[in-house]
Amino acid sequence: MTIDQNKRDIALVVDDSPETLRLLTDALDGAGMTVMVALDGASAIRIVEQITPDIVLLDAVMPGIDGFETCRRLKRDAGLDGVPIIFMTGLAETEHIVRGLEAGGVDYVTKPIAVEELLARIRVHLANARMTRSARAALDVSGRYLLAVNTAGELLWTTPQAQKLLSDTLVDAADNFALPAPMLQWLDQMQKGKSDSKTATVASLPGDEQLRLQYMGKLGPNEFLLRLAKDTSGDVPTEFSSDLGLTTREGEVLSWLSKGKTNRDIAQILGLSPRTVDKHLEQIYAKLGVDNRTAAATIAVNARHRKA
Repeated sequence: MTIDQNKRDIALVVDDSPETLRLLTDALDGAGMTVMVALDGASAIRIVEQITPDIVLLDAVMPGIDGFETCRRLKRDAGLDGVPIIFMTGLAETEHIVRGLEAGGVDYVTKPIAVEELLARIRVHLANARMTRSARAALDVSGRYLLAVNTAGELLWTTPQAQKLLSDTLVDAADNFALPAPMLQWLDQMQKGKSDSKTATVASLPGDEQLRLQYMGKLGPNEFLLRLAKDTSGDVPTEFSSDLGLTTREGEVLSWLSKGKTNRDIAQILGLSPRTVDKHLEQIYAKLGVDNRTAAATIAVNARHRKA
């Protein structure tokens, strides 16, 4: 069986057993993969500093750093958050399986290893990892202000746009971003369907602006998707949109347009892509019967004055 006919995937095998290493090296090489070998956790960490594998097969019981701690370090320190790690061990009790999954593993196989079964599992996890990378790449290109956190509120990944917004607004906190305690409670309530609001404020900013997060859904057992946006609380009354025949989102776009913001500014403030803002403006112009920004902004300013 060949894992991928177009590319030799790289597998890192971490095990202190010569017999297991020989078995897996032969099997993986025969399946069309390039194999790297480490005899312990420390060696594995050194290897991934030089080259990033596509998948890691990791023994749970090893001298020095055990497999569970090695997995945590690979995920946390070595940038392998998107690389599947499969545990291999003779420990078959539920507590050990749970411990491996909590450390960041995606699967758990027991020794003696059934080679064909392991290869089938590898194929599935490689395909899933590729789909995830493709989805994240699409999000990056689309200009979305998205990020993912785990149940502890720790940042797992972020699109470049969201990272820049964090850096621009929270400065030093961007590199070590984590949800504050009140937001952890909000996230927990969102998971259980008990929260009244899908949005929560991360921080208050100068000029009455707020940095807000919107809960988008659960991506995995310990991965939650959030949308980041700058917003001004209560800036657009609901009547503003309805009186002009606009949706709430169109009203928000028009409100910021009337304040002299560019399309890119509006995209960043509302957590949208510039292309989406362009489409909203097309709809706004059509509904207001105008054909340019200045005319639309004039209508918005007049409508705001009538409400004042």
